[in-house]
Amino acid sequence: MIWKKPALFRRSISSAALLVLAACSNVAQAATYTMFRDPGCGCCTNWAGHVEDGMNTKVESVDSNDMAAMKTARGVPQELWSCHTMEVDGYIIEGHVPAEAVAKLLRERPAGVAGLAVPGMPLGSPGMEAGDRVQPFEVIAFGSAGRSVFASFP
Repeated sequence: MIWKKPALFRRSISSAALLVLAACSNVAQAATYTMFRDPGCGCCTNWAGHVEDGMNTKVESVDSNDMAAMKTARGVPQELWSCHTMEVDGYIIEGHVPAEAVAKLLRERPAGVAGLAVPGMPLGSPGMEAGDRVQPFEVIAFGSAGRSVFASFP
């Protein structure tokens, strides 16, 4: 006689699998997104809106009158600085990093990476839209593993 799993058992396993999948897909939404910005900067709020829309989350904005000290305290290399800095789930996101790169970082969690940066303020990057004008830019991963190109846009 072949043992058949009772329907209730099959439903329990299916339900458990769905819960695990839902938990994995909601990791990005469960994290706290805190962006530090100079109170006079407008592109920062545009970028935060891009992250909120692209990752279905809320970005808390904290004004700082000493962004240099804040970036230094969080280990952002000076040559990678931009106008705003975000902390999310133990990572630092510097500048106009696209939401898809942030999501990839949170999903893959590469060893030795402390954060991502888009140095400067390239035209066409999220929050720096200027009509159809776009400058190619790279997202740089930084941390104990050194620096490397994490993604290139467009």
